[in-house]
Amino acid sequence: MRMRLLLITTFLAFSVGTAQAQKSSGSGMLSSIRNGIASFYHDKFEGRKTATGEIFDNDKFTAASNKLKLGSYVKVTNLNNRQVIYVRINDRMAKSNNRLIDLASIAAKKLHFHKNGIAKVKVEPVSEEEGRKAILAQNSFNLLPGNKL
Repeated sequence: MRMRLLLITTFLAFSVGTAQAQKSSGSGMLSSIRNGIASFYHDKFEGRKTATGEIFDNDKFTAASNKLKLGSYVKVTNLNNRQVIYVRINDRMAKSNNRLIDLASIAAKKLHFHKNGIAKVKVEPVSEEEGRKAILAQNSFNLLPGNKL
């Protein structure tokens, strides 16, 4: 009986937590895993201000999205080759753009779709801690000899 009660309690706690994690804040922002199309920034945006006020740099692991909260971190998986990168959302796209995410060139290169222009991707929101650590690791890897794109 105790075991059954424990299992039910655990299941309910997990269900409520999962439902809350997937709920949107009501602002239309994505808070759960989503599949869609990714593109990447044109070089003409280099040096321009982003929606957060930062200066855009195609060599930083950042992205634009109309469906993700500014300042949030996401894990992006190329569904064609399973390559993974992490980025921070720091900009918005044109309202007419129906793509899920627009990545900095370095991210598109890491996901191996820079030459194609677009790719089918899975985007998963992650914690700030996970995102920061992953981006730091990606940057460190780029500094190793022989690991340039």
